[in-house]
Order: sequence, then structure tokens, then C-alpha cells
Amino acid sequence: MTERIDVLKTYKLYIGGQFPRTESGRYYAIKDAKGKLLANMCQSSRKDFRDAVVAARGALSGWSGKSAFNRSQILYRMAEMLESRKNQLVDELLLQGSKTMDAVTEVSTAIDRLVYYAGWCDKYQQVFSAVNPVASPHFNFSVPEPTGVVAIVAPQQSAFIGLVSVIAPVIAGGNTCVVLASESLPISAISLAEIIHSSDVPGGVVNILTGKSNELLKYFAEHMDVNAIVFNQLSKAEVQLVKEKASLNVKRVIEYNIKNWLDDTAGQSPYFILDTQEIKTIWHPIETVAAGKSGY
Repeated sequence: MTERIDVLKTYKLYIGGQFPRTESGRYYAIKDAKGKLLANMCQSSRKDFRDAVVAARGALSGWSGKSAFNRSQILYRMAEMLESRKNQLVDELLLQGSKTMDAVTEVSTAIDRLVYYAGWCDKYQQVFSAVNPVASPHFNFSVPEPTGVVAIVAPQQSAFIGLVSVIAPVIAGGNTCVVLASESLPISAISLAEIIHSSDVPGGVVNILTGKSNELLKYFAEHMDVNAIVFNQLSKAEVQLVKEKASLNVKRVIEYNIKNWLDDTAGQSPYFILDTQEIKTIWHPIETVAAGKSGY
């Protein structure tokens, strides 16, 4: 009997709540440490990124307009779905070179991290908003609100926990995002897309691309309809490129330098939500009781 040849999965992109193939028709091979072919991965193009930004912009008003409590429910649902597919995610990390205990810890931490940000969805505004003292007959309020469409270059050295850790605070704050997964460890990213797809997250809120960072980074930074860009541990030349391109439309640039995303002290914080928020200040006149008298 001849040896059976496995049918390897060709992973697609996740754009606008759908799983299209890359428009470029390009793919690259993902292999394990021994050189065995694991899967074929889409190599995203500039057009794929532009389509993802359009989808993210279209989903922004609906997602940011949801109540904070509803966003919290949806993030918690994502955690539930991760829990139900925990074994699959662990197996994928093992294929990509993780040790068993490390893989179990990474998936468990990712689930807990989603629960953490689900809990912050309806609390960060109270923490970061303020009533400001002013020397005039006005109330003055400062309130955080979503920046808009956020481009994310996921941590390239992390297959899963880094990816979850950069997506969760962005969407918890009402933003939508386009994410470039780790180039060398992308399998778990598309499995996460499948989980997001079945977790009540509206299409377009999270869009996940795979491909070459050195090809797509400048497009992430220069696109005029992207409001902020998030990245972690890029080279000095790459950071300089991002900052120069981002200045074209005054994008917010959020640079992290986190080496261990499993560390709860370094890898999670409500301030990560604040990083992709704009502070809106509102002035409201104080009604006067009578002309020439102070108000209340």
C-alpha cells in the first residue's frame, strides 16, 4: 500500500468577515524545525491591505457605537470560543516549535487576557475621563473615545499571545483594526480569525493578513485612512520608516518593547486601551439663576 499524502491546509486571509484568497495569488510555505511542510500561507499584497482598511472603516461606526457592556460580552465570547478550541491551538503551537508546557501556558494566558480586557470595556472611560476645573462659568469634561482604524504589526516572535495582546485592547476601546500576523509563525493567527468569525464580532472589526513584514510595513504606516499604527520590537530602520510615513497624516504611533507577552505585569494594562483613544474635551455653560448672579 502506498503511503498516504496529507492534504495540507492553505490558509486564507480574514477581511470584512470573510476568508478571501490573496488577490496577488502568492503564497509562501510554512515549515517546522525539521523542514517538513506544514501549510501554505497567503502572501498579502498592498491591495489586500487596502481592502482590509475599507472593511475596518466600514465597521467602525457600528462597533464604536455599541455599548461598552456589549463589547465586553463579545470579548468574553471570544474567550469562551478560545477555551473550546484550546487543544487545537496548543497543537498548532507545537507544530510551530513550542514545547508542550509553553504552548498550554500561552493559550491559557491568551484566554485570560481576553477576559481581562472584557472586564475593562465598561470601566476605562470612568478611570480616564475627568471633570476639569476651569476659571469660567462652564462645566469642562474630558472623555476618551476611539481613535478609529488601527493598523497593527503583531509581535513577530510570538505566535499567539502577542497577537491576542495587541488586538484585545484596541477593539475593547471601540476601534477597528487591520493586523499583520507573525511572518514565520502565522498559523495560529488564522485560527484566531476563525474563532473571531464565530464569536459575535461584526465583520470588519478585526481583519487579519499574513505575509512579508518588509513588504507591507510601509503601506501600514502611510495609508491615509489609518488613524494609528501599533508595533512591537521593530528594528531602528523600521521604526524610522514607520515614523516618517505616519507623519503624512499625523497618525498616532504606538511602539511597544515587550519581550515577554506572557508576563501579566508587562503584557496587559488598561493604559494599552488608552493608547488608541483620543481625549475629547467638552465645554458646557453653567445655567445662571439670574443676570449678574453666579450659577450652579
